[in-house]
Amino acid sequence: MKNCFIMKEYKTAIPTFILFFFLLFTSAYSAAAAEKKTSFTVAWSIYAGWMPWGYAGENGIVEKWAKKYGLSIKIVQINDYVSSIEDYSKGKYDGCVMTNMDAFSMPAANGLDSTALILGDYSNGNDAVVMKNSNNFADLKGRSINLVEYSVSHYLLLRALEKNKMTARDVKIVNTSDAEIVGVLKKPSITAATLWNPQLSFVVGQQLNVRKVFSSKQIPGEIIDMMVVNTDVLKANPDLGKALVGAWFETLRLMAQNTPEGKAARTFMATNAGTTLADYDTQLRDTEMFYTPASSYKFSTDSQLPKTMELVRTFSKNIDVKNTDDIGVLLPDGSTQGNSKNIKLRFDTHFVKMAMDGNL
Repeated sequence: MKNCFIMKEYKTAIPTFILFFFLLFTSAYSAAAAEKKTSFTVAWSIYAGWMPWGYAGENGIVEKWAKKYGLSIKIVQINDYVSSIEDYSKGKYDGCVMTNMDAFSMPAANGLDSTALILGDYSNGNDAVVMKNSNNFADLKGRSINLVEYSVSHYLLLRALEKNKMTARDVKIVNTSDAEIVGVLKKPSITAATLWNPQLSFVVGQQLNVRKVFSSKQIPGEIIDMMVVNTDVLKANPDLGKALVGAWFETLRLMAQNTPEGKAARTFMATNAGTTLADYDTQLRDTEMFYTPASSYKFSTDSQLPKTMELVRTFSKNIDVKNTDDIGVLLPDGSTQGNSKNIKLRFDTHFVKMAMDGNL
């Protein structure tokens, strides 16, 4: 994986002409990003709480809401989660699904001003540390643990170690793509990993003698799954926010129904994730989905969110994101963490509240 974190300081000065062209490029990109436009591209990747985006994109719901506001929105599935965020950070996409810690330690740390438009759910068992041949967390000591380095899986592992009075020095982290981790864990020599659903359900159900020894259920509300959009794009095109929020909650209303239509929607999502409806429904039980705008708004404005983001900032320091304190985070209540003059991650509840009030 390409290292997308700021983890070192360059000792040599940047030549003036290179700095000039870099600033010129950055200014040009910012100006382009801030232009009013009608066509947008949004990326998503496979995860229990993000499968609704695939359904909404393929079954006309996004198109319906986009047309309502005179827009065209393309929903693109990306196989590798980290790659999708890297490409979003480079400006390839106008929006991308990601967790709260990945939003902070990737696009924000790389200088892209982003807005958490929709807090869709939090993982309540969908992420876990697993181990072969033991269910005693202490037996992880000295083992290699495969995971997507610097991601939500890394965060979960560090929180698990902390809660079990261990540190990262007690294990060896092996960077592994989320697209490859299931195959890697099949090898007899690989005995531990941290991963998320649906990959998690695959390895637990494959008779690999894999046991969960810690899950996100033990840190409820910390791993937040979000739709993040480029702040400049959103400011210039607020109808994008309205269309995405409208499409999202229409899809969730449908999938939550115990009707043939609701079952068909979840079946589509399960198939797209490479699993069965029964397994996907199990994954949803481990996902605290915010099926209504009101539930999302309530979670977003709860006093726990600032505490969670402080944990995220601590995590970023622990993985050597050197500019952690310089990254500003704007919270829904208007308070800030980090550098208030350098806001790079914003939690905006405006559009979800519009949906809650019936104003979309």
